[in-house]
Amino acid sequence: MKNIFYSFLETQFGPLLISSTEKGVKRIILPSANQLQRLKQDFKDDEVSENKTINEKAVCQLREYFKGERKKFSLSLDLEATEFQKKVLRAVQKVSYGTTRSYKYIAEKIGRPKAVRAVGNANRNNSLPIIIPCHRIIGSDGSMTGYGGGIELKRKLLEFEKRQVREYTCL
Repeated sequence: MKNIFYSFLETQFGPLLISSTEKGVKRIILPSANQLQRLKQDFKDDEVSENKTINEKAVCQLREYFKGERKKFSLSLDLEATEFQKKVLRAVQKVSYGTTRSYKYIAEKIGRPKAVRAVGNANRNNSLPIIIPCHRIIGSDGSMTGYGGGIELKRKLLEFEKRQVREYTCL
């Protein structure tokens, strides 16, 4: 049994549920109905309780991100994933703020150029969206493909980042 501690953060895109363990940030649940119910269901064998103190650093960094002040996160993570998934998510973390890359690009970066679908599945199972910016990964043809928070949220996050980059880029 683990202790799962959660907090909410209001953003311009809706509330995020941030949950952590003593090891680090465990799960981000994007704006949706029944976030707390989903968390409790996902961790039904664990103790789930609100704790703003343990999530303070994550909340602060996410707040900075949503203000356009933070481009990368420096948080301890408690990521449960296979080695392949971790490799994919590490590559996704390297995709720069305000840019996009394709699933194919990520597959090539990890040395598995034919594993495009598996890269998509690893991305889909990312339990730490925003912190691990899976919204920056798109189809090879530039299309917006699946996102846990929905395509519209993915589009809004990408537009938000691109707007921030333009605002701080000298011409």
